[in-house]
Amino acid sequence: MPIAATALEPIADAPRSVRERLIAAGEQLFAERGWNAVSIRTIAAAADVSLAALNYHFGLKENLLAEIFAARARPIAEERERRLTELEASGRMTLETVLDAFLRPAMSPGSDGRFGGPVFARLRARLATEPEEFTRRILGDAFDASSRRYIAALKALLPELAEAELAWRFHFLLGTMVYTMADAGRIQALTSGACDPGDAEAALARLVPFLAAGFRSAPPA
Repeated sequence: MPIAATALEPIADAPRSVRERLIAAGEQLFAERGWNAVSIRTIAAAADVSLAALNYHFGLKENLLAEIFAARARPIAEERERRLTELEASGRMTLETVLDAFLRPAMSPGSDGRFGGPVFARLRARLATEPEEFTRRILGDAFDASSRRYIAALKALLPELAEAELAWRFHFLLGTMVYTMADAGRIQALTSGACDPGDAEAALARLVPFLAAGFRSAPPA
């Protein structure tokens, strides 16, 4: 899938270092085309640097993706942990507040953009659907620790659910979150633009009660 000319303007526009240009180009290309469809030559060309420069800074395509993902994902995981710790200390833990604390850092870039933006949201959504062991490991390294804390918090709020049942529901939470973040355009097409997953507050206002109802539903017979 070709990249529109305007898509690469931010990469070449700003006076960035070679390393920063490679990271920006890699993030955008991986998000748009997927991990397997992007070559190191394509990344180097988009960043307007030599192939030797990419090899010097990162060596392998895997190293570039790992660095991009770690840098973007770390603030999200840390913010999730901070929000959960704050909820535990405040005594305001409900199913809705815990779900919001988990979802909000991933779905909203934050006032200073430290949680990434639409490009990283699409990149994360793509990686979540790619079966390679390498991409699974990247996701696990970034999010497993914070996710396990949230699963434990949900278990404390829903003690009647068996562990396996809770795990299924957490799986569905991740699925709805990732698809919403991917913003594939389906709901805009079906509603003539009336619904926009890119509006984080509108999406969260609907997603949190929807997921809470799912978590509270009766287990299958």
